Amino acid sequence: MKKALIIAMTMTIAIASCQKKKESNFDIDKNLDYCVTQANKSLTIAPDSIVIPRNIAPGSKDWKYVGYEDWTSGFWPGVLWYLYEYTGEAKWRAQADKYSHYLKPLSVRSATDHDLGFQVYSSFGNGFRLTKNPEYKDVILKTADTLATLFNPKVGTILSWPGMVKEKNWPHNTIIDNMINLEMLFEASKMGGSKSLYDIAVKHAETTMKNQFRKDNSVYHVVVFDTVTGKKIKGVTHQGYADNSMWARGQGWAIYGYTMVYRETKDPKFLDFAHKVTKVYLDRLPKDLIPYWDFDAPNLSKQPRDASAAALVASGLIELSTFTKDKTLAKTYLDKAEGMLAELSSSRYQSRNVNPAFLLHSTGHYPNGTEIDYSIIYADYYYLEALVRLKKVKAGENLIAPNKEVALKNN
Repeated sequence: MKKALIIAMTMTIAIASCQKKKESNFDIDKNLDYCVTQANKSLTIAPDSIVIPRNIAPGSKDWKYVGYEDWTSGFWPGVLWYLYEYTGEAKWRAQADKYSHYLKPLSVRSATDHDLGFQVYSSFGNGFRLTKNPEYKDVILKTADTLATLFNPKVGTILSWPGMVKEKNWPHNTIIDNMINLEMLFEASKMGGSKSLYDIAVKHAETTMKNQFRKDNSVYHVVVFDTVTGKKIKGVTHQGYADNSMWARGQGWAIYGYTMVYRETKDPKFLDFAHKVTKVYLDRLPKDLIPYWDFDAPNLSKQPRDASAAALVASGLIELSTFTKDKTLAKTYLDKAEGMLAELSSSRYQSRNVNPAFLLHSTGHYPNGTEIDYSIIYADYYYLEALVRLKKVKAGENLIAPNKEVALKNN
């Protein structure tokens, strides 16, 4: 009996040891260090002009650069801010500040589309989060007021693409991507900006929740509204396969966006909805956890993947896990996020010596034939953000607050 008990205890310890080893198998710091190495390569080859990396084509080692007006312009400075947060090194802070300042003109011009949050909050927003620099605060406040001018109170959302009003006859159009821009409005309101910025963000989230989703909680990329009555005219796609298909990155914007809105409002309806839009995404994922660009595209196994959607969702899931009271579900979210990051960190997805980006195999705009199977800067941004967030969760730290080393340096 005693011998049997000893054998049973030994087996239990061995199983626990294996489980512990399995749980700690993903090396977060190793992959963060990889991002440092790759970003150093990009800095080394960056031209001495006011341009920002956007993408790298398959077979190329060279970034395509864009100006500050491009919707992706905030992600590279955002990457640099996260590298500063991880390393605490002044070099990364200086580079992040330099590239962020390239975007400063956005704060003093009229709004041309909804992307101001992507541009300014990914750059100056992260900069303010880490340094509390009052100059960054001023840029955020001015830009938030500019973004708010696109809000239509009759409809209850921010106009996404003014150019599409005539081009496609979409009187007031709102895309799911716009959910990410609300974070800047919330932050500006907390900084001392108008309370109306908070109200606009909440109303936009509520209207989108009511109109942008199908019965199964999958998302339309675009919803078109009547500007006179404020009523929904139709749901359509622009970057997805079809009007009724589930575009992978679009569902990712919803997961990330409603998780963030719950963080800022603490309204349980937004947390409940974040769970719903997450479930339909996770239920349909392939085994390796990296989605094809659209879940409903034909001949799915032959379609290109979208690493950017996987990185975006991984980052959103990590935050969602911290708000989830059901411990089993919270662990599921965190395990799925870590699984996504592990696959993205494999030789199948990391760029390594192929090019200086972090990741391969993102899909930008498939119907338009652009950025298919590319390295894209926003995939790198959300991948790095997810790694930083996972490291913080494992250490029991607040995801939004600066890590301890950086916080001490800036106090």
